[in-house]
Amino acid sequence: MLTKIREKAQGAFAWIILVVICVPFALWGIQNYVGDAKEPPVASVGGKDFYQRDVNQAYEQYAQNFRGMNIDEQLLKQQALDKLVKDEVLLQYTKGVGLTATDTSAREFIKTLPYFQTEGKFDEKRYKTLLTSQKLSSAEFVNKIKSALIMEQFQRSIIDSSFATPYAIESFFKIQNQQREADYLTVPLEKTATQPNDQEIAAYYQQHQDAYKLPEQVSVEYVELSLDDIAKKVEVTDDKLKAYYDEQKGQYSTPERRKISHILFAVNAKTDDKSALAKAVKAQEDLKTKDFSAIAAEVSDDKLTAKKGGDLGLFIVGSMEKSFEEAASALKAGEECKPGKSSFGYHLIKVTELVQGEVKSFDAVKGDLTKSYQKAQAENAFYEAGEKLTSMSYENPDSLQTVSEALGLGVKKTGLFAKDKGDGIAAEQKVRDMAFAEEVLQGNNSAPVELGSERLVVLRLLERRPASVRELNAVKPEVIAALSSEKAKQQAIDKAAKIKQQLLAGEAIQKVAADHKLTVQQVSGARNKAGLPEELSDAIFKAAKPAAGKTTTFGIALAGGEQAVVSLKKVAPGIMSDEDKKQLELAKKNLAKAFGQSEFNAMLASLQTKADVTVKDQPKPQ
Repeated sequence: MLTKIREKAQGAFAWIILVVICVPFALWGIQNYVGDAKEPPVASVGGKDFYQRDVNQAYEQYAQNFRGMNIDEQLLKQQALDKLVKDEVLLQYTKGVGLTATDTSAREFIKTLPYFQTEGKFDEKRYKTLLTSQKLSSAEFVNKIKSALIMEQFQRSIIDSSFATPYAIESFFKIQNQQREADYLTVPLEKTATQPNDQEIAAYYQQHQDAYKLPEQVSVEYVELSLDDIAKKVEVTDDKLKAYYDEQKGQYSTPERRKISHILFAVNAKTDDKSALAKAVKAQEDLKTKDFSAIAAEVSDDKLTAKKGGDLGLFIVGSMEKSFEEAASALKAGEECKPGKSSFGYHLIKVTELVQGEVKSFDAVKGDLTKSYQKAQAENAFYEAGEKLTSMSYENPDSLQTVSEALGLGVKKTGLFAKDKGDGIAAEQKVRDMAFAEEVLQGNNSAPVELGSERLVVLRLLERRPASVRELNAVKPEVIAALSSEKAKQQAIDKAAKIKQQLLAGEAIQKVAADHKLTVQQVSGARNKAGLPEELSDAIFKAAKPAAGKTTTFGIALAGGEQAVVSLKKVAPGIMSDEDKKQLELAKKNLAKAFGQSEFNAMLASLQTKADVTVKDQPKPQ
């Protein structure tokens, strides 16, 4: 598990940007509640102190990277603290050696952040609003971004300078394409002959109480700001709607379209401009006696359309060169143009069909128009209410009543729900994550939770019910099933161990299989063979090469609890295939990147051992 965490955390520049700058932005901004300024630090790096609130803040962002993975919360908090320390060590070192980032580069980077964009463009108003909600000046934020950019600059300088030698690449493909041959037996799970007795059940229950815990649960009250709710209150009159219809008429209109065909006389290395034009002029003369599509099929240099008589389909403005579009737009149905030039050569163009444009009437689109109008009118009010919701819920952290009354939002309640599952609004992952966030569990209003782009929710804890162990009587069927499963697994382990001993003693695998009424299965070829369990494939390709005249025999537990006993017979080194050679440059790049990341990790570890770092022991989870 630790390996998974480390792998996923490497090179997480986006995480660095969010955590180092200590601003875990959502659409409306988030400001963690600050506790007593006199609280003791949990870590110190070269005089820079980190407090529990910093760890909590880092954890909330860090945990997003591992959603869906079954990772202990306390472990993630420790990993988040470790990451804070490592990043600070790196930051202090890079500044110490004189690495810098300019204000200009930081501001240009900020403009690319999605938090500050509206419809793909930097929104100055949103930028200032979000910084205000964080109680940060633009200069402070720019300095924090500069720090993150310096760290990234240093990391990239190491990773990008690394390289993979021909030997390393060759070794990689030898291992990657290695061929192995093996026989194996699968020992299935079998039902136990006897049911567990009450004493066994009770003992198993006592030993595995963690498996029968009810998870920690909470219930919350909340206020919800919805764009749809605001929109429904927008007054609509026919006059306003008709004016809006006139403004938006383009959305309800289909312009006139032309279906066109063309004949191309290309200008290229074989045909100069003068010759191509001469061909076009001759073809135009031939049109007096021959069909356009027939000539296109005979002489057009656009071989893709020539087979279809030069048919280009419906002409769409903006998809072709301006000169071509102007010529096509000027023609009426059935008309042909004079030779016109594009970057490809000379064209003859014909409009084969004219599709009339259409404007949907006001009455036909009134329903959709009403919804669109109400939503458009409500957006500013929604944004302003969102700012109020953010500031008021923060300024009044011990109640939702003030913000409820100010914005006319009812206070709603949920039933109890766990961190991994809930109903109603608690079915939203973001809501559950926030409900179990440290500041909410401590009794404060949450930061606004963005649900899509049109809903904002602020939560407050109502009830917190700690995890508890269910009584034996309530879980007895589960205990019996688990106990029976473990007995079946142990029987499979014992049987597999006996089979392994028989093979090591020199008995033939076919005879051993017959003795135990099992079937010998064979594996031959490269790793990751289709249909082979992943854990079995990994074990076969990690096993030691068999000695001359012998096999390598070992056992492996499969995911379902079954056991496999393997007899590895042969190992052949892999060779670089023709397809591998095609991917050689990509392989070099990826290997170099992996080596570079390893070098960076080693350097960072070295810097940390030399730095003045103090970390307070974290309390064990209850």
